[in-house]
Amino acid sequence: MPASFSRSFACAVGGALWCLALPAAASEATAPIEQLDAGLLQVMKAGKAAPFQQRYDVLAPLVARAIDLDAILEGGVGTSWTTLAPAQQQTLKTAFQRYSVATYVAHFDEFGGERFELLPSAAGADPVVRVRIVPGKTGDEAHVLAYTMRQTTGGWKAIDVKADGSISQVVAQQEEIRALVKARG
Repeated sequence: MPASFSRSFACAVGGALWCLALPAAASEATAPIEQLDAGLLQVMKAGKAAPFQQRYDVLAPLVARAIDLDAILEGGVGTSWTTLAPAQQQTLKTAFQRYSVATYVAHFDEFGGERFELLPSAAGADPVVRVRIVPGKTGDEAHVLAYTMRQTTGGWKAIDVKADGSISQVVAQQEEIRALVKARG
């Protein structure tokens, strides 16, 4: 597995192109992740031969559709979010979205034959979309991403991502945001 692909677990997500037969509600919850995964494969296959901006343009709407970036940012900023002026909130949202999409573009920049498999849904209060990333090279490890989905006004979006059942990638990202807010206000 390419090093950049392995690094992507810290900030990026993978997904599924093959949807198993699931109930209608589960299909609605998996659709944003499946669309993101298709885009990730597209930019991985294009690789660094395609301009960064072109790959960014492919992923930007897919990331915004699949991940609840606003909720992640607001959770990271914490209670001081409500004290920010609307213009400041919008500036932060725009910057965070650009940063998040750019991180995906930077980490999913080469293709080594990987594929993504949607796993059966797990029971729980919020639907969890589980995806196995199958490496393209013999000897590389498969990984499982678990996206906790929530119904929002914009549709189903991931509010948390866990890689291989480990610590939440969103919690780690929110801790980084909190540290920045604490250090810089």
